[in-house]
Amino acid sequence: MTTTAPLGAEAQTGPDASAADGGRRAGRRIRTTPGTGLVFVLPFLLVFGLFLVWPVVQGLWMSFTDSSLSLRETSFVGFDNYAEALGDPDVWSSLGNTVFFTVISSVPLVLIALAMALLVHSGLAGQWAWRLAFFAPYLLPVTVVTLIWTWLYQPDLGLANQFLDTFGVGPVGWLSDEAVAMWSIAGLTVWWTVGFNFLLYLAALQSLPSTYDEAAALDGAGAWRRLWSITLPQLGRTTALVAMLQILASLKVFDQIYILTKGGPNGSTRPVLEYVYDVGFTGYRLGYASAISYLFFAVVIVVSLVQLRLFRQED
Repeated sequence: MTTTAPLGAEAQTGPDASAADGGRRAGRRIRTTPGTGLVFVLPFLLVFGLFLVWPVVQGLWMSFTDSSLSLRETSFVGFDNYAEALGDPDVWSSLGNTVFFTVISSVPLVLIALAMALLVHSGLAGQWAWRLAFFAPYLLPVTVVTLIWTWLYQPDLGLANQFLDTFGVGPVGWLSDEAVAMWSIAGLTVWWTVGFNFLLYLAALQSLPSTYDEAAALDGAGAWRRLWSITLPQLGRTTALVAMLQILASLKVFDQIYILTKGGPNGSTRPVLEYVYDVGFTGYRLGYASAISYLFFAVVIVVSLVQLRLFRQED
């Protein structure tokens, strides 16, 4: 039994038919509905605008008003909040505390992370154990970290003072002495967050080509010479990245200080962000707190731009 194609239909087979079918499919792919991409981007834009753009705009407007949690009516005050903040000694003292913490924490967080990465990358036995030990503290929440170090810094029964007692050194007020408290918090921060920088350095070391190091070894260069002349220069970009991220993170310190000392003793450890919190949610002056936060935001932007310019000049 034979079958015939309908009238007007042509049976196409072979390469020509495949090419024609591919062309039709390509034509269908080119035709797109206007606004299709916007449908996929719209959820992100809504979340971004609702939780980032709108709070930024609202906070900026609030900084020009006398907005308060204790007042229902708000009036426009112009730059009065900014002028008051620039003349407020507590703003400058908290900013000084923030800068001091940034310096004493960022430097060891870069150098110690580099040393840890070099140690693991050198082929030390039990590398998985070293990696776990170096990175595990970074996974702990801030409440757990501060609880551990509160007991370590405890004046009478703390391990830190017991260790000093074995050398005949008297007890130290790790969190109650104005001269020591910020250093104690910096030590906690280094132990807690150095693991992140360690991973960045370790990843960079593992991606470095081994040809230069092998060639230098064949020429008789020792391990220290190869480290200073070959390995460290190749880690320049990674060091710049780690330093930038660490400085910005240290400038935004708040959690561990607030839980440990609440800015004490006598405001010696109070950073800018805690002062903003105290002014806004304890003093109820939301407008003034917003002005302080935007002044600090400007400082962070300036520091970021200076860092970028310095790193570009080095490149």
